[in-house]
Amino acid sequence: MAADLTAFGNALAVPSVVCLWIAVLLRAPGALRSPQQRGLWLAVATAAAAMTLNLPDVVAYALRRGPGYAHAIGLSRNLVGVLSAGAVLYFVAATTRGRRLQLTACGATVAWLAALLTLDAAAPAHGGHTMPPVGDPVPSLPYWLVLISAHVIANIVCVSLCWRYSRRTESRGLAAGLRLFGLGTALAGVFWLAYLGKALFASTWAMPALPLLMNLHGLLRAAAILVPTMFTLRRTLADLATAWRLWPLWRDLVQAVPHVALNKPRAGRLVELLWPPVPRNLLVYRKVIETRDAILILGEYVAPGALERARGAATAHGVPEQRRTAAALARVLKEARQAKLDGLPGQPGEAAALELPAAIHTSQEGGDLADEARFLVDVARAYAAPGTTGK
Repeated sequence: MAADLTAFGNALAVPSVVCLWIAVLLRAPGALRSPQQRGLWLAVATAAAAMTLNLPDVVAYALRRGPGYAHAIGLSRNLVGVLSAGAVLYFVAATTRGRRLQLTACGATVAWLAALLTLDAAAPAHGGHTMPPVGDPVPSLPYWLVLISAHVIANIVCVSLCWRYSRRTESRGLAAGLRLFGLGTALAGVFWLAYLGKALFASTWAMPALPLLMNLHGLLRAAAILVPTMFTLRRTLADLATAWRLWPLWRDLVQAVPHVALNKPRAGRLVELLWPPVPRNLLVYRKVIETRDAILILGEYVAPGALERARGAATAHGVPEQRRTAAALARVLKEARQAKLDGLPGQPGEAAALELPAAIHTSQEGGDLADEARFLVDVARAYAAPGTTGK
């Protein structure tokens, strides 16, 4: 059972490291520009480097090359691991805006690194840095106690503050990132506490689970750093879906009132989404305001009482109450568009017969664009439905 657990944990080593490096590379441009995210990115990047040096194949390669290589890999891995612990503290300090904690994190990291280098140099000649199942730690017990203390202290502080501030923040993305990072850090903390038990009390019962703990910690930290990317991706996909649904209504209205559009409609909506004529993050915004402007103008071509008659027709056809206004507006827009294309005279200004729904007025008065987009999607759905035209 213990051997199977260790084997499963080791099997996650490469996927965990690969996920960490993918997250680090994807988040590098944005994280390096943001002081709040820089510490988190640095913590994950250094953790990825330390875990790369701890891969079984890397360790085996160093051992085959001789004691000098094994020593270099082991020392580098531990030094980078301490940098990761210091970056964890720095990330927490940056997130909580604790200037004193930032200075403490930097000072403690320098002290830990100096202590490790001194203790490594003072130890007898040695190869890799290990905590063997039987025998004394290599290079020395004090070396390992300094290393373990750096990780345990950083992890305890990080888990505590991540939990506290994830409950206080109003940002869902930040809360999710803090919780994932805190959970991954907690697993790393258990890993180092097990090493502390081994160093002080020769306790080995938890050792088979350590590879699993460390590699799950890597996966969770990768997920934590990718939270902003996931939120951006979700928002982008939602915008693309909204633009896709709005396109037929927008195209028909813009054909009737072409001057409201910043750009001419593309050959099809797939082309419009793949090669948008405006920045992608403005695509829905442009579609919404151009559709609204077209509705305002076509309102001049709506016959008196047409909207109320359309509401009655929607009710008679069993349209749910929450969609009746959208269905009625779709019906009168088809009639008004045709009237405009036929060259019939409109009723400009206050003589226009169309009273705009509240969802459209809200946006004009500084309301939520998302609410207006949802309403216009309902209008577009009703506009495309069979039987929209007619008395």
